[in-house]
Amino acid sequence: MDIKVIEEKCVGCLICKQKCSYGAITLIDKRHELRGLSIKTKFAVKLAVIDKDKCTYCGECVTACPFDAIEIIREEKAFAVNKEDYRGVMVLGELRDGEIEAYTFELIGKGRELADKLKTELTGVLIGDNIKEKAQELISYGAERVIVVSHPLLKNFIAESYSKVVSEIIKKERPEIFLAGSTTMGRALLSRVAANVKTGLTADCTGLDIDSETGNLIQTRPAFGGSVMASILTPSHRPQMATVRPRVFKKPQRDDSRKGKIEEFIPSDEAVKCRVKYSGFIPDETSHINIEEADIIFSGGRGLKGPENFKHLFELAEMVGGAVGASRVAVDEGWIPYSHQVGQTGKTVAPKIYIAFGISGAIQHLAGMQTADVIIAVNKDPDAPIFKIADIGIVGDLFEVIPVLKNKLKQLIENNG
Repeated sequence: MDIKVIEEKCVGCLICKQKCSYGAITLIDKRHELRGLSIKTKFAVKLAVIDKDKCTYCGECVTACPFDAIEIIREEKAFAVNKEDYRGVMVLGELRDGEIEAYTFELIGKGRELADKLKTELTGVLIGDNIKEKAQELISYGAERVIVVSHPLLKNFIAESYSKVVSEIIKKERPEIFLAGSTTMGRALLSRVAANVKTGLTADCTGLDIDSETGNLIQTRPAFGGSVMASILTPSHRPQMATVRPRVFKKPQRDDSRKGKIEEFIPSDEAVKCRVKYSGFIPDETSHINIEEADIIFSGGRGLKGPENFKHLFELAEMVGGAVGASRVAVDEGWIPYSHQVGQTGKTVAPKIYIAFGISGAIQHLAGMQTADVIIAVNKDPDAPIFKIADIGIVGDLFEVIPVLKNKLKQLIENNG
């Protein structure tokens, strides 16, 4: 980046000097030709000079100058690539305690669909330590090839080392599409990788498709608070990278008869080096069941009135092996940990039954649960937006409804042994 004064336009009016907050502009005597006059004449006038050691390139002087005599020059570096050099769809798998997270198989299913449309290969990537035996699982769900990176220093996820390893894989393999989950790991990792390989990244996608004319990946995500769905393209750079919300795609059928290639990738010594040390993991003890995996979710919002009343939802969840969710308001108030938050800024869930107590149904919350098979809403306000998408709506006091529901569940459990 550079900044310069256009001598033919500068009239030494002092405005830029007065506007500069950093003392970077001084005026000197210099004879130069003034343009824009009916007769070209020469004047002994002041000329602005910019000290580039002091200048922060904030642009205040550019905006202030009435004669357009100052301009900032931004160097445009062309990072566009030859797209013909990039082929294939690649999906990063996430492991926790040595097991592949379920959302990875959802991504494999969507990756298989995209690869088929592009008539190309689907590759899975697994990073960890002693994980080669897990590769067949990705093949069973649709991958044709799996790259395994196994190293003692990669046993636990650390963004710094993982991002360097993934960047090395991308530079060697050159996939045209690279996908990961929009989880804590995926968000921390792919932003770094995109910067390393100089490409774009669309985060938190809820839809993926292929443009039939260009072959570009259509990346769809909520925008403007969830009020619109934006379709984003990466037309000039590769790979096209996206993180995807868990539970927005269906998990494909497992087929253990599928065959595929399993290849080991040896990362460089520099890639596995890290300034950060993994010290341990402290689980959220309020989450006995991951809400992203639960078939039944009892979710609470502002209508619960306080943290002490979430105990009723935990009791209901324990009775049927369900999980407890929450609206953003409940989490922001500190009534329940963030791991329970459902919505655009929380987790996306797709249970068989979603029961919302005291949740009005802001569009951000609906974005995270509206794909549930059955939605039941309990709210005192008959005009609450959540009733518009609910399969069953109960207009009433949740503190009267919950005891009735508990008794009914007890009777069902007792009658069924």
